[in-house]
Amino acid sequence: MKISVRDGNYITAVILITSIIFWIILLVNPGGIMGIKHCHMTADGASNVSLQMMLQMNPFSEMMTGWILMVLAMMLPKLISPVQYIYARSLKRRRFWLSLLFVLSYTMVWTVMGVVMNAVILGFNLLLPGGSYIPALIVGIVALIWQFSPVKQMCLNRGHDHISIAAFGWAADRDVLKFGIMHGIWCIGSGWGLMLFPMILPEGHNLAMILVTVIMISEHMEHPRYPRWNFDFRLKLIRIMVARIKINCKRKEEIQHQVHFDMTEKFL
Repeated sequence: MKISVRDGNYITAVILITSIIFWIILLVNPGGIMGIKHCHMTADGASNVSLQMMLQMNPFSEMMTGWILMVLAMMLPKLISPVQYIYARSLKRRRFWLSLLFVLSYTMVWTVMGVVMNAVILGFNLLLPGGSYIPALIVGIVALIWQFSPVKQMCLNRGHDHISIAAFGWAADRDVLKFGIMHGIWCIGSGWGLMLFPMILPEGHNLAMILVTVIMISEHMEHPRYPRWNFDFRLKLIRIMVARIKINCKRKEEIQHQVHFDMTEKFL
């Protein structure tokens, strides 16, 4: 069963608008939840006292709130296709609930991963002086190697898997819950390094998040490939945008040329 073009556009619009709302919240950054506040090290260096001071300045609950907002802003556009798939295979009265359940279960997986990510960020900030770019350099190199690895390609391939969904009751809930969890796991496998990099930067979080979002959406748009080392950034979204700009420019030139030709004929 396929959904209509109208329903597909409606789902796309709702998800993109929701993503934009979360982006606005991130850019406004209420309470400074997207940046970690540094404190001076104690004489003992990375100690329990230093950790307690850092947690007082950066409550873990606020760090997790920032992480969840970041996930929703950056990842929601990647869920358009799975939500459309669920919508097409669900009873009309259950479509909204099953779509919401999928997004919630997907977000839950990323939330669990956020605990690990924020622990890593705290660890880096305890071991290295505040404002250091060394953690970002380390994570960036690891993420770059992972970007070209066969394991990442395998995770991207599995992210295209769409499982069968029952039509009724708990069976449908169970299938969608499993779908969301597995989709989240494969997304983490492919994008954990890209997601960690913006968070660990001392400055420039917003620009880095935008660039990472473009990369992650682009690679999600690529067709599955054989898992192997492949030095390709998978920038399909950028290629599409460039192609459309060229097409629009060409159409504009053709229109201007036609208008000029018509005006010339008129005066002749």
